[in-house]
Amino acid sequence: MPATMRTDQFHDFVPPGMTGGQSPEAAKIDLCKTRFPPFAILLYGLGRGEPGTMQSWIEFYNSAHSIYVNARHKDAHYRDVAHAITALVPNARARVLDFGCGEALHADLVAAAAAQVLLCDAAPNVRAAIAARFGADARIRVLSPREVECLPDGALDLIVANSFVQYLTTVELDAHLVLWRRLLAPTGRLVVADVIPPEVGTLSDVRALLRYAARGGFLVAACLGLARTALSPYRRLRATLTIAKYREVEFLRALRRAGLAGERLAHNLEHNPARMTFSARPSTAR
Repeated sequence: MPATMRTDQFHDFVPPGMTGGQSPEAAKIDLCKTRFPPFAILLYGLGRGEPGTMQSWIEFYNSAHSIYVNARHKDAHYRDVAHAITALVPNARARVLDFGCGEALHADLVAAAAAQVLLCDAAPNVRAAIAARFGADARIRVLSPREVECLPDGALDLIVANSFVQYLTTVELDAHLVLWRRLLAPTGRLVVADVIPPEVGTLSDVRALLRYAARGGFLVAACLGLARTALSPYRRLRATLTIAKYREVEFLRALRRAGLAGERLAHNLEHNPARMTFSARPSTAR
Protein backbone atom coordinates (compact mmCIF):
# COMPACT_ATOMS: atom_id res chain seq x y z
CA MET A 1 0.00 0.00 0.00
CA PRO A 2 1.47 3.39 -0.95
CA ALA A 3 2.44 5.41 2.11
CA THR A 4 0.23 8.30 1.00
CA MET A 5 -2.97 6.21 1.07
CA ARG A 6 -4.77 6.42 4.40
CA THR A 7 -7.34 3.91 5.68
CA ASP A 8 -10.19 6.35 5.06
CA GLN A 9 -8.98 6.87 1.50
CA PHE A 10 -8.91 3.13 0.95
CA HIS A 11 -12.55 2.93 2.04
CA ASP A 12 -13.36 5.44 -0.69
CA PHE A 13 -12.36 2.78 -3.20
CA VAL A 14 -14.36 0.05 -1.46
CA PRO A 15 -17.65 1.68 -0.35
CA PRO A 16 -19.63 -0.17 2.36
CA GLY A 17 -22.45 -0.77 -0.11
CA MET A 18 -20.20 -2.75 -2.43
CA THR A 19 -20.62 -6.22 -0.95
CA GLY A 20 -21.16 -8.26 -4.08
CA GLY A 21 -24.19 -8.40 -6.34
CA GLN A 22 -26.07 -5.15 -6.95
CA SER A 23 -24.93 -2.03 -5.14
CA PRO A 24 -25.49 1.74 -5.16
CA GLU A 25 -22.05 2.02 -6.74
CA ALA A 26 -23.07 0.12 -9.88
CA ALA A 27 -22.42 3.20 -12.03
CA LYS A 28 -18.81 3.31 -10.83
CA ILE A 29 -18.42 -0.35 -11.69
CA ASP A 30 -19.76 0.26 -15.18
CA LEU A 31 -17.08 2.89 -15.68
CA CYS A 32 -14.45 0.29 -14.89
CA LYS A 33 -15.54 -1.73 -17.91
CA THR A 34 -14.18 0.97 -20.16
CA ARG A 35 -11.10 1.61 -18.02
CA PHE A 36 -9.99 -2.04 -17.87
CA PRO A 37 -11.63 -3.80 -20.86
CA PRO A 38 -9.39 -6.91 -20.98
CA PHE A 39 -10.38 -7.88 -17.44
CA ALA A 40 -13.97 -6.75 -17.84
CA ILE A 41 -14.50 -9.47 -20.43
CA LEU A 42 -13.32 -12.14 -18.01
CA LEU A 43 -14.25 -10.94 -14.55
CA TYR A 44 -17.53 -9.27 -15.39
CA GLY A 45 -18.61 -12.35 -17.28
CA LEU A 46 -17.88 -14.56 -14.29
CA GLY A 47 -19.69 -12.23 -11.95
CA ARG A 48 -22.84 -12.23 -14.09
CA GLY A 49 -22.76 -15.94 -14.75
CA GLU A 50 -22.20 -15.67 -18.49
CA PRO A 51 -21.00 -18.76 -20.34
CA GLY A 52 -17.33 -19.55 -19.81
CA THR A 53 -14.85 -22.12 -18.62
CA MET A 54 -15.60 -21.58 -14.93
CA GLN A 55 -19.37 -21.26 -15.26
CA SER A 56 -20.21 -24.75 -14.08
CA TRP A 57 -17.64 -24.54 -11.30
CA ILE A 58 -19.26 -21.34 -10.07
CA GLU A 59 -22.63 -23.08 -10.09
CA PHE A 60 -21.15 -25.96 -8.11
CA TYR A 61 -19.61 -23.78 -5.41
CA ASN A 62 -22.73 -21.61 -5.38
CA SER A 63 -24.74 -24.70 -4.38
CA ALA A 64 -24.93 -26.79 -1.20
CA HIS A 65 -22.02 -28.99 -2.28
CA SER A 66 -20.33 -31.82 -0.36
CA ILE A 67 -16.69 -30.96 -0.99
CA TYR A 68 -16.11 -31.05 2.78
CA VAL A 69 -16.85 -34.34 4.47
CA ASN A 70 -18.36 -32.76 7.59
CA ALA A 71 -18.42 -29.55 9.62
CA ARG A 72 -15.16 -30.40 11.40
CA HIS A 73 -13.38 -30.79 8.06
CA LYS A 74 -14.70 -27.46 6.79
CA ASP A 75 -13.79 -25.63 9.98
CA ALA A 76 -10.30 -27.16 10.09
CA HIS A 77 -9.68 -26.27 6.44
CA TYR A 78 -10.66 -22.62 6.75
CA ARG A 79 -8.94 -22.21 10.11
CA ASP A 80 -5.67 -23.62 8.76
CA VAL A 81 -5.86 -21.44 5.65
CA ALA A 82 -6.57 -18.37 7.80
CA HIS A 83 -3.55 -19.11 9.99
CA ALA A 84 -1.39 -19.58 6.89
CA ILE A 85 -2.53 -16.27 5.39
CA THR A 86 -2.06 -14.50 8.72
CA ALA A 87 1.56 -15.65 8.76
CA LEU A 88 2.02 -13.91 5.40
CA VAL A 89 0.63 -10.53 6.52
CA PRO A 90 3.63 -8.16 6.55
CA ASN A 91 2.42 -5.73 9.22
CA ALA A 92 -0.64 -4.35 11.01
CA ARG A 93 -1.15 -1.67 8.32
CA ALA A 94 -1.42 -4.21 5.50
CA ARG A 95 -4.29 -4.36 3.02
CA VAL A 96 -4.96 -8.00 2.13
CA LEU A 97 -6.99 -9.58 -0.67
CA ASP A 98 -8.06 -13.23 -0.50
CA PHE A 99 -9.10 -13.92 -4.10
CA GLY A 100 -11.27 -17.01 -4.56
CA CYS A 101 -11.71 -17.11 -0.79
CA GLY A 102 -14.56 -19.61 -0.55
CA GLU A 103 -16.53 -19.40 2.69
CA ALA A 104 -13.57 -17.93 4.62
CA LEU A 105 -15.00 -18.98 7.97
CA HIS A 106 -12.06 -17.61 9.94
CA ALA A 107 -11.23 -14.45 8.01
CA ASP A 108 -11.44 -12.59 11.31
CA LEU A 109 -8.12 -14.18 12.28
CA VAL A 110 -6.50 -12.54 9.26
CA ALA A 111 -8.28 -9.25 9.96
CA ALA A 112 -6.87 -9.22 13.49
CA ALA A 113 -3.38 -8.99 11.96
CA ALA A 114 -4.14 -6.50 9.16
CA ALA A 115 -5.77 -3.14 8.57
CA GLN A 116 -8.17 -4.38 5.88
CA VAL A 117 -9.14 -7.78 4.51
CA LEU A 118 -10.96 -8.01 1.19
CA LEU A 119 -12.68 -11.31 0.46
CA CYS A 120 -13.51 -12.08 -3.16
CA ASP A 121 -15.46 -15.02 -4.53
CA ALA A 122 -17.33 -15.42 -7.82
CA ALA A 123 -20.24 -17.37 -6.27
CA PRO A 124 -23.03 -14.97 -5.17
CA ASN A 125 -24.36 -17.27 -2.43
CA VAL A 126 -20.89 -17.61 -0.97
CA ARG A 127 -20.45 -13.83 -0.90
CA ALA A 128 -23.83 -13.40 0.77
CA ALA A 129 -22.95 -15.90 3.48
CA ILE A 130 -19.58 -14.21 4.16
CA ALA A 131 -21.22 -10.78 4.31
CA ALA A 132 -23.77 -12.07 6.81
CA ARG A 133 -21.05 -13.67 8.92
CA PHE A 134 -18.71 -10.67 9.04
CA GLY A 135 -21.07 -7.77 8.41
CA ALA A 136 -20.29 -6.20 11.77
CA ASP A 137 -16.53 -6.31 11.28
CA ALA A 138 -15.40 -3.05 9.66
CA ARG A 139 -12.02 -4.57 8.79
CA ILE A 140 -13.58 -7.12 6.41
CA ARG A 141 -15.20 -6.34 3.05
CA VAL A 142 -16.76 -8.80 0.63
CA LEU A 143 -16.28 -8.08 -3.07
CA SER A 144 -17.25 -9.64 -6.36
CA PRO A 145 -14.55 -10.11 -9.02
CA ARG A 146 -15.84 -7.05 -10.88
CA GLU A 147 -15.47 -4.93 -7.74
CA VAL A 148 -11.91 -6.12 -7.26
CA GLU A 149 -11.18 -4.98 -10.80
CA CYS A 150 -12.20 -1.47 -9.80
CA LEU A 151 -9.62 -1.16 -7.03
CA PRO A 152 -6.88 1.39 -7.68
CA ASP A 153 -3.37 0.58 -8.82
CA GLY A 154 -1.00 -0.37 -6.00
CA ALA A 155 -3.79 -0.64 -3.42
CA LEU A 156 -2.79 -3.94 -1.81
CA ASP A 157 0.12 -5.25 0.22
CA LEU A 158 -0.74 -8.95 0.02
CA ILE A 159 -2.86 -10.94 -2.44
CA VAL A 160 -3.51 -14.64 -1.81
CA ALA A 161 -5.13 -16.93 -4.38
CA ASN A 162 -5.44 -20.37 -2.81
CA SER A 163 -6.72 -23.42 -4.71
CA PHE A 164 -8.04 -21.18 -7.47
CA VAL A 165 -5.91 -21.17 -10.59
CA GLN A 166 -6.71 -24.78 -11.49
CA TYR A 167 -10.12 -23.56 -12.66
CA LEU A 168 -8.65 -21.08 -15.15
CA THR A 169 -7.53 -21.41 -18.75
CA THR A 170 -4.05 -20.15 -19.60
CA VAL A 171 -5.55 -16.94 -21.02
CA GLU A 172 -7.59 -16.41 -17.85
CA LEU A 173 -4.57 -17.09 -15.65
CA ASP A 174 -2.55 -14.47 -17.54
CA ALA A 175 -5.37 -11.93 -17.14
CA HIS A 176 -5.63 -12.56 -13.40
CA LEU A 177 -1.86 -12.30 -12.91
CA VAL A 178 -1.80 -8.97 -14.75
CA LEU A 179 -4.70 -7.73 -12.63
CA TRP A 180 -3.04 -8.81 -9.39
CA ARG A 181 0.24 -7.23 -10.52
CA ARG A 182 -1.56 -3.93 -11.08
CA LEU A 183 -3.19 -4.07 -7.64
CA LEU A 184 0.02 -4.76 -5.75
CA ALA A 185 1.93 -1.97 -4.04
CA PRO A 186 5.57 -1.70 -5.18
CA THR A 187 6.63 -3.76 -2.17
CA GLY A 188 3.53 -5.96 -2.23
CA ARG A 189 3.43 -9.74 -2.43
CA LEU A 190 1.34 -12.24 -4.38
CA VAL A 191 0.98 -15.81 -3.09
CA VAL A 192 -0.62 -18.38 -5.40
CA ALA A 193 -1.19 -21.64 -3.56
CA ASP A 194 -2.29 -25.22 -4.25
CA VAL A 195 -1.08 -25.18 -7.87
CA ILE A 196 -1.32 -28.70 -9.30
CA PRO A 197 1.68 -30.22 -11.12
CA PRO A 198 0.91 -32.48 -14.12
CA GLU A 199 1.96 -35.65 -12.29
CA VAL A 200 -0.41 -35.06 -9.35
CA GLY A 201 -3.84 -36.64 -9.71
CA THR A 202 -6.83 -37.86 -7.75
CA LEU A 203 -4.89 -40.52 -5.86
CA SER A 204 -2.58 -37.88 -4.41
CA ASP A 205 -5.60 -35.82 -3.35
CA VAL A 206 -7.17 -38.84 -1.65
CA ARG A 207 -3.98 -39.70 0.26
CA ALA A 208 -3.55 -36.09 1.37
CA LEU A 209 -7.16 -35.86 2.55
CA LEU A 210 -6.91 -39.10 4.55
CA ARG A 211 -3.70 -37.94 6.25
CA TYR A 212 -5.31 -34.57 7.01
CA ALA A 213 -8.45 -36.28 8.33
CA ALA A 214 -6.44 -38.61 10.56
CA ARG A 215 -4.69 -35.61 12.13
CA GLY A 216 -7.94 -33.69 12.44
CA GLY A 217 -10.07 -36.46 13.92
CA PHE A 218 -12.52 -36.98 11.05
CA LEU A 219 -11.02 -40.01 9.29
CA VAL A 220 -14.22 -42.10 9.27
CA ALA A 221 -16.18 -39.15 7.89
CA ALA A 222 -13.49 -38.64 5.24
CA CYS A 223 -13.81 -42.24 4.05
CA LEU A 224 -17.58 -41.88 3.79
CA GLY A 225 -17.17 -38.46 2.19
CA LEU A 226 -14.89 -39.80 -0.52
CA ALA A 227 -17.56 -42.32 -1.50
CA ARG A 228 -20.15 -39.54 -1.53
CA THR A 229 -17.93 -37.29 -3.63
CA ALA A 230 -17.45 -40.09 -6.17
CA LEU A 231 -21.17 -39.85 -6.90
CA SER A 232 -21.40 -36.06 -6.70
CA PRO A 233 -21.41 -33.36 -9.40
CA TYR A 234 -17.83 -32.51 -8.37
CA ARG A 235 -16.47 -35.75 -9.80
CA ARG A 236 -18.44 -35.32 -13.02
CA LEU A 237 -17.29 -31.72 -13.39
CA ARG A 238 -13.66 -32.66 -12.77
CA ALA A 239 -13.97 -35.35 -15.42
CA THR A 240 -15.49 -33.07 -18.04
CA LEU A 241 -14.02 -29.62 -17.36
CA THR A 242 -10.41 -28.61 -17.63
CA ILE A 243 -8.37 -28.73 -14.44
CA ALA A 244 -5.26 -26.69 -15.17
CA LYS A 245 -1.92 -28.17 -14.19
CA TYR A 246 1.49 -26.51 -14.39
CA ARG A 247 5.09 -27.51 -14.12
CA GLU A 248 7.11 -25.26 -11.83
CA VAL A 249 8.96 -23.69 -14.75
CA GLU A 250 5.70 -23.03 -16.59
CA PHE A 251 4.14 -21.19 -13.68
CA LEU A 252 7.25 -19.12 -13.07
CA ARG A 253 7.17 -18.19 -16.75
CA ALA A 254 3.53 -17.08 -16.41
CA LEU A 255 4.50 -14.88 -13.46
CA ARG A 256 7.28 -13.26 -15.48
CA ARG A 257 4.89 -12.55 -18.37
CA ALA A 258 2.77 -10.54 -15.93
CA GLY A 259 5.73 -8.54 -14.63
CA LEU A 260 6.20 -10.56 -11.45
CA ALA A 261 9.40 -12.04 -10.05
CA GLY A 262 8.46 -15.31 -8.41
CA GLU A 263 9.74 -18.40 -6.68
CA ARG A 264 8.30 -21.69 -5.54
CA LEU A 265 8.06 -21.97 -1.77
CA ALA A 266 9.37 -25.01 0.06
CA HIS A 267 5.93 -26.00 1.36
CA ASN A 268 2.42 -25.76 -0.02
CA LEU A 269 0.02 -23.51 1.87
CA GLU A 270 -2.66 -26.24 1.77
CA HIS A 271 -2.56 -29.76 3.24
CA ASN A 272 -1.46 -31.58 0.06
CA PRO A 273 2.36 -31.41 -0.04
CA ALA A 274 2.40 -32.62 -3.66
CA ARG A 275 0.88 -29.34 -4.83
CA MET A 276 2.84 -26.09 -5.12
CA THR A 277 2.76 -22.57 -3.68
CA PHE A 278 4.43 -19.63 -5.41
CA SER A 279 5.40 -16.25 -4.00
CA ALA A 280 5.91 -13.25 -6.29
CA ARG A 281 6.57 -9.53 -6.12
CA PRO A 282 6.41 -6.80 -8.78
CA SER A 283 9.43 -7.03 -11.00
CA THR A 284 11.63 -3.97 -11.37
CA ALA A 285 12.23 -4.87 -15.01
CA ARG A 286 9.01 -4.59 -17.03
